[in-house]
Amino acid sequence: MSPIPRRSLLKAAAVAGAAAQFSWALGAKDAQAAPRAEPADADPVTLDWLEEGGLGAAPGSTVGVPWPKGVYEKDQTFALKDADGKDVAVQSWPIAYWPDGSLKWTAHAVGPGAGTGKLTLAAGSPAAPEKKVTVDKSGGSITVSTGVITAKIGKSGSTLVKSVTRGSTEIARNGRLVLLRQPEIEDGDQGTEKYERFESAISKVEVEQDGPVRSVVRIDGKHRRGDRSWLPFSIRLYFFAGGESFRMVHTITFDGKQEPGKASGDFIRGLGVRFTVPMRDAAYDRHIRIGGDGTGLLREAVKGITGLRRDPGAAVQAAQFAGEKLPDPSTWDQRVTTRLQYIPEWGDYTLSQLSADGFALRKRTKKGHGWIGPGGGRRASGFGYVGGASGGLSFGLRDFWEKFPAQLDIRGAHTDEAEVTLWLWSPEAQPMDLRFYHDGMGQDTYAEQLEGLNITYEDYEPEFGTPYGIARTSELLFWANESTPSPAKLAEQVEAVRTLPQLAAPPKHLIKAKVFGGLFSEPDRSSPAKAKIEDHLDFLFTYYKDQVEMRRWYGFWDYGDIMHTYDTARHQWRYDVGGYAWDNSELSPDLWLWFAYLRSGRADIFRFAEAMTRHTGEVDVYHLGEWAGLGTRHGVQHYADSAKQQRIANTTYRRYYYFLTADERVGDLMHANVDSDETFLVLDPIRKIRTEPYTPDRHALSIGFGTDWSGLVSAWLTEWERKGPKWEKAKARVLSTMETIAAQPNGFVQGSGLYDLDTGKFAVADKAAVSVSHLSAVFGLNELCAELIDLIDMPKFNEAYFDYCRYFNATKAEQKARYGSDFGSLLLFQGHSRLDAYAAVQTGDEKLAKRAWEKFYNSDGYKESAPWATETVSGPLGLVSGEEATWVSTNDTSLYGLAAIENLALLGDKMP
Repeated sequence: MSPIPRRSLLKAAAVAGAAAQFSWALGAKDAQAAPRAEPADADPVTLDWLEEGGLGAAPGSTVGVPWPKGVYEKDQTFALKDADGKDVAVQSWPIAYWPDGSLKWTAHAVGPGAGTGKLTLAAGSPAAPEKKVTVDKSGGSITVSTGVITAKIGKSGSTLVKSVTRGSTEIARNGRLVLLRQPEIEDGDQGTEKYERFESAISKVEVEQDGPVRSVVRIDGKHRRGDRSWLPFSIRLYFFAGGESFRMVHTITFDGKQEPGKASGDFIRGLGVRFTVPMRDAAYDRHIRIGGDGTGLLREAVKGITGLRRDPGAAVQAAQFAGEKLPDPSTWDQRVTTRLQYIPEWGDYTLSQLSADGFALRKRTKKGHGWIGPGGGRRASGFGYVGGASGGLSFGLRDFWEKFPAQLDIRGAHTDEAEVTLWLWSPEAQPMDLRFYHDGMGQDTYAEQLEGLNITYEDYEPEFGTPYGIARTSELLFWANESTPSPAKLAEQVEAVRTLPQLAAPPKHLIKAKVFGGLFSEPDRSSPAKAKIEDHLDFLFTYYKDQVEMRRWYGFWDYGDIMHTYDTARHQWRYDVGGYAWDNSELSPDLWLWFAYLRSGRADIFRFAEAMTRHTGEVDVYHLGEWAGLGTRHGVQHYADSAKQQRIANTTYRRYYYFLTADERVGDLMHANVDSDETFLVLDPIRKIRTEPYTPDRHALSIGFGTDWSGLVSAWLTEWERKGPKWEKAKARVLSTMETIAAQPNGFVQGSGLYDLDTGKFAVADKAAVSVSHLSAVFGLNELCAELIDLIDMPKFNEAYFDYCRYFNATKAEQKARYGSDFGSLLLFQGHSRLDAYAAVQTGDEKLAKRAWEKFYNSDGYKESAPWATETVSGPLGLVSGEEATWVSTNDTSLYGLAAIENLALLGDKMP
């Protein structure tokens, strides 16, 4: 995507930062009304597709659109038109409010009528879809109709989707979940394996939306076998008006038991979604389609009539390959017709993707008989179809090879009922082994663990490296076809599985709405200095995108994350060295990527950030158990490190994806964090290095103003602006913590405070202290404070934060003159240059503006003198040939990226 000319935000940021002109708090009766926006602020918004091709064969798309303060009231309706001015049916709803109650973000859903081109969104009356989504909750099922297909969804039992019909034809039925548990795992030669099969057991069903364009049904439960229920699931089914397909978002949370050093436990051998597909057609009119590389397809019939010794005729052969209903066999060459019973019927197919680099395909006639191989390839699309001339089911699993081991099964296609299983974890792979990777090596005391930290950078503690409570979300698509789709239509369905179409608002509009603190501007190459920074930003993103491929950062639990630090001696990332391995959001690569997308609108950056958000919000965070609401510091396994902290569960990292897409699952994750202040009762984040006596107390919890509070306040702010179930409590927490941080003798420089869970306030310290960490502001603190200062009129808080910004990068003499002592040894000055830039704009301090660029260019982090290039590495130096940049680290990349983006937006016109 080509860069768009930059729009300077300096003036806009200064205006937005003049918080004193506003005095409101959401929900306050005496709040002043926000100044009405200029009419131009309400101009229509042109929405476009991230990738070319529009909606294609996907069920629909939902986009989040921001609005400047005060433009639209909460009851505003919206209309959508295509490039020709034709009405497009749209369903809209609010997903966030400004403090004056006006709309901040709205979500807009479109169905198959959205077309392929740009769409214009404006205030107005929405057009009704030609075929509405309807929902009937009466009886024992929830019935959802798109006007084309009808799905009956179970309210209890094991069947999630009882049936999917198109007209009077049943296309699929008995949609359920399947789980294979292996109670023992062998660490040597495989012995006799025993499996237990669990199926879904529904506990709760809720209709979250009921049309007219979009319907969402949520199903919660566990997998059950006999008296045991485990592995909770949360399923959402999405239907769109006029659609012949539906989307499934499938989340599991691991609550099994796997102990290090023990071969018995809860080992998942297979995890999948299964449907039954009625087969009505003659065997030669039953078709199998399985996706290979790209849009490649295996296109076969259950009973093939091509390649025979006797030829039924070219027209008949071509029709079967095309998936068309064949003419009556009496019209064929009778040498074929009279011998049809001797042609084998191939009822079973399996495609298994056990690595990111290879899939194998095989088929057999039926159970008990041998398999043969039609072929294989590198990376399957995760798509399949089974059915016939009278209708059939297409199905697909998104990120199929990226989240290996995955598998597609078709069974019994030669019988009256075929069975389709989309395996999220292939039963042909090794069992899911989540045991901790070492035996502790004698690190039984805090002193020993700190010594371990000093050599491997791993913060180990017995029983802390547990996967109990981590989660994973997958996305699936299903089409109820009235007949076997044409090759062109199949290719569209494959593309929808691989890349789910996404509408997006342009960067210009995101900037104009002044969301996310006004800290980003469009790419700008108007001067050599700016162009060079833009080149560096492009280089860093491209490098990490290429490293994902070269280093194969793929897999069910791993895809979406990147590594932390490089090992220059081995020409390899430190994947096996303690805390240097998986990054787990350390120093906010999530923020760097989302800001890079917000300013550019680039699809490749969006998809990279999307995968990271799906990963870090699920896998790196606990959703069950005593640590629910906490995330795990970077490590060899995503849950390995004993530092369970709020900074990794940080809602800030989820906000961007949620507001851009209105994704309900990410909304769940953010809401779950509202009460995560309670986790400080359970676990003291700095228990190993604390020197003063401390016992967690409900009325005196030690919470840091940096990494801890930034995670907490982001959850509260998000719940408040979303008007979630606990928004009033969340609002109170935002305001009370801001007030009591500002009231500390040294504000943010105080470092931490004693927090009362009941009042939501920090106790104001009796005496001033200086406790500053280089980590405090690098987990989203600046980005959150920019939003808070823009939203809330609290001058004392503003000044406390501006002071922190002024003095972090100041000289030790300046720090001592202001606070009585300096801040000690600090790091990450380049990353903190964005604090200088922010405070410079907010206060009009030219000295800070100059220092921002000085620290950006001439402190630590990446310098202009860095190579800004890669070198080729190949055998025998590396496992595979590729490129390396030994000078690159993810900490520096994240901070350089954020500092460059924010400094350009705030002080791009004041570069040296």
